[in-house]
Amino acid sequence: MKKATIGIIIACVVLALPAPAQSLGDNPRLQAALKLLELWADAQIAYEQIPGAAMAVVHDQTLLWSRGFGYSDLQKKIPTTPQTIYSICSISKLFTSVAVLRLRDQGKLRLDDPLEKLLPWFSIKKLFPGFGPATVKGILTHSSGLPSDVDLPYWTAPDFAFPTHEQVIDRLKSQETLFPADSHFQYSNLGMTLAGEIIAQLSGQSYSSYVNEYILKPLKLADTQPRMPDEHRGGRLATGYSAMTREGKRNPLPFFQTNGIAPAAGFSSTVEDLGKFTSWQFRLLEKGGTEILDANTLREMHRVQWLEPDWRTARGLGFAVWQKGEKTFVGHGGNCPGYRSSLLLQLQEKIAAVFAANASGVNAGKFTEIAYAIVAPALAEAKDLEKKQTPLDPSLLPYVGIYGNQPWGGETAIVYYGDGLAGVDFPTNDPLGDMVKLKRISGNTFRLIRKDGELGEKVEFEQGSDGRVMRMKVDSNYQVKIK
Repeated sequence: MKKATIGIIIACVVLALPAPAQSLGDNPRLQAALKLLELWADAQIAYEQIPGAAMAVVHDQTLLWSRGFGYSDLQKKIPTTPQTIYSICSISKLFTSVAVLRLRDQGKLRLDDPLEKLLPWFSIKKLFPGFGPATVKGILTHSSGLPSDVDLPYWTAPDFAFPTHEQVIDRLKSQETLFPADSHFQYSNLGMTLAGEIIAQLSGQSYSSYVNEYILKPLKLADTQPRMPDEHRGGRLATGYSAMTREGKRNPLPFFQTNGIAPAAGFSSTVEDLGKFTSWQFRLLEKGGTEILDANTLREMHRVQWLEPDWRTARGLGFAVWQKGEKTFVGHGGNCPGYRSSLLLQLQEKIAAVFAANASGVNAGKFTEIAYAIVAPALAEAKDLEKKQTPLDPSLLPYVGIYGNQPWGGETAIVYYGDGLAGVDFPTNDPLGDMVKLKRISGNTFRLIRKDGELGEKVEFEQGSDGRVMRMKVDSNYQVKIK
């Protein structure tokens, strides 16, 4: 923990008494972790000056936690909630991929089908005629050799003029392949746009009507659709803002529809709806059988289907696949003008995290990865019914709170975590790694416990005449308890 002289504020997580939990979600250890996540996210979003964001954490079929932070519209001061709607941009590709695999399950296509077989109008200049054609599997794994986008400036401000279906087809005729098929990973919105065209071609109905009828409605995703809901502008739909300018501002960005590239980037949703989407996956994998897809097809989507020679970039069918430490994750991120989002699933533990923000230039994946890092160990402990729970020391509760009010800013969270108090500085990109435990010496006096187990600086708390803790002192420097 940093010294008080550099202006650290302290926020505290209160661990409830270890009474028998009525459900897994009531477990004190898990509730403490979720509170820490909430405090960290609230501080991080504020320090990064993100206008608003929403988060959710799911375990199997249970929504463990969801929160909104900041504002969905800064001018109108509309508070963000878990029901706030965002553009989820490239997370749209997961729904498109599910639709393609559903058609495959029905025998209407094969993954090795060339695009020319399924789309009679498909025409692009092939620079590598000695290699095989772009296939369905190639576009789902981003290894088709196609360029990243339709050759039009729709990612450019201020217009964000996304092409229509007709413009996609017309422009494709003058484009050319970027790589030989099945040679390199090349993220391609164009490829996933063509996946949507395949769905329409083979189903005989529009892309939007197909995904609504066969995916969104059966999963009861009432707040998810393959467009931006203009009827909710100024209300539930969050207003998108720019990345931070040099002047320290985030400017509102214009409303957009992705039109012809909706299969790649056009969906809107809420964090709670995306949580339901993850629960469906956990449910299908466990029960087997068919729900939208065959369970084995979903497993196929989650498995690595493309691996770059560097062994670092891996893709499933539609899904990104990555490792952190010993754990493997699947999911996807989204990045559209004024919006960032992230969806993460750890399949073995049945834990998912969702994040959405109404601003560009936000590291959305950081929020879902840290959510998992905080919640996963607490959830494992909560599920271990044979493990003895450490009783809480009620005499430590008066010290919890937010301390600070220093001119140079910064916060520290003192959490009742595990068997006692601990502190972590905010903002931080590693709240668990930066956490430092405190050991009570006597009364109101504590010592920081160093990483090597030695005792460090002395931390003293001072009480007012009413017995309430008013200040914290580290090395003779004070911080006031403000919450």
